[in-house]
Amino acid sequence: MLTVYAPAKINLVLEVLGKDNDYHLISSIIQSIDLCDVLNFQLDEEIYFECDEPSLKHDNLVTEAATLLKENTKCRLGARIELRKHIPWGVGLGGGSSDAAAALLALNELWRLGLPLFELVRLASKLGSDVPFFIHKGTALVEDRGEKVSPLPQLPATWFVLLVPPLPKIPGKTKKMYDRLIVADFTEGQFVKAVLLSLMRGKTIAPALMFNVFEKIAFDFFPGLDKYRKILEEAGAPGVYLAGSGPCLFTFFPGAEQAGELFSRLKKQKLECYLASTFPPR
Repeated sequence: MLTVYAPAKINLVLEVLGKDNDYHLISSIIQSIDLCDVLNFQLDEEIYFECDEPSLKHDNLVTEAATLLKENTKCRLGARIELRKHIPWGVGLGGGSSDAAAALLALNELWRLGLPLFELVRLASKLGSDVPFFIHKGTALVEDRGEKVSPLPQLPATWFVLLVPPLPKIPGKTKKMYDRLIVADFTEGQFVKAVLLSLMRGKTIAPALMFNVFEKIAFDFFPGLDKYRKILEEAGAPGVYLAGSGPCLFTFFPGAEQAGELFSRLKKQKLECYLASTFPPR
């Protein structure tokens, strides 16, 4: 059996630069964190998929990834795949995309296909805009439609506290949020450039450099989200940020102790929260 870990991600910066037909062109700095789903793979004659979350068993990107890889390589092998979910889904942390990338990487190994990284990235781009990043993981600059991934110097050790508000899941959430953006929301990559300069100098990211285009619309799009931002602030978060397209919120610290204290305060309020750090670790 082959076991792999699929990490969640945080968009440290997420800008939309414009549109190319129906696609939004992004510039984003993404960091993987050690909140991970777990996938087990065993050789089999066909592709079989099981998930411990019944609602995610059908139309799952893992199955799509396996089928895509099998068809593109004309591989005659199959696999029995088991997914154990730990990343909350539909909240902006990229769990489904990460699972799909993990499947491409694991099956490339299990089936002994020997595809190079750039070919896996090409296939990943067919599955979704976040999937190519998870082929690389770590810290990376992601551009265009998400298919252009440039690994960056690893972010200095950082601890994240995530808060998942108990809000109804919205079908097609990310597309609906992109559709709400107007030209005035587009930027010119200045936030990404500032963070790149900080990373190249080996520094942590200053809160003033954080930017997410969706924060302009998220607090109207998700009724009640502002309540949870205030809860995080009152619990001691130095800043509150939207994870991807949300509604997950997060804050971060350079040290584990402060992050752990905030996490404990939120747990005492019986909120769904997670404590994570950069992945892979330095």
